[in-house]
Amino acid sequence: MSDDGPEYDTDFREHPTEYRVGRGEEGAFKVEPYKSELLPLWGIKTVAEAEEGAAAIRERFEQYREDDEFPGMDMARKYLQMGWTRAMRYAKYPGGQKYETTDEGERVEREPQQWYDEEKREIALVYKAALDEVRKDEVYQRRKAEWTEEYG
Repeated sequence: MSDDGPEYDTDFREHPTEYRVGRGEEGAFKVEPYKSELLPLWGIKTVAEAEEGAAAIRERFEQYREDDEFPGMDMARKYLQMGWTRAMRYAKYPGGQKYETTDEGERVEREPQQWYDEEKREIALVYKAALDEVRKDEVYQRRKAEWTEEYG
């Protein structure tokens, strides 16, 4: 079980028409078997880890595209997007903490710092470059439009 709810009971490779694109990174920790295939490749600790992870996720994206597995393609996109957004949060906020609690117990958003962590910014840019390539992929764009039209 992840922090965003329980896993789905569906194997989306066996039942791809059950997959819904969703917003942003929605479902990144739930949709199997793609989560188990992509999560071990993903990392934001170092630039080298990010470069290796982004390249490996792109390879999986290409394989999913070749196999006409749109859910896998979209999940690869989600992991690239997650690399970008998570690393950027660490680049802007100490400890990646966007919110802090005041002495009065109120939860408030911190002011972002440019750039609190330069290495995390570099990591974010690695994932952003790979994400941009995937988003521009004509097959991905066409399949996403078809999928959204057909399955919602």
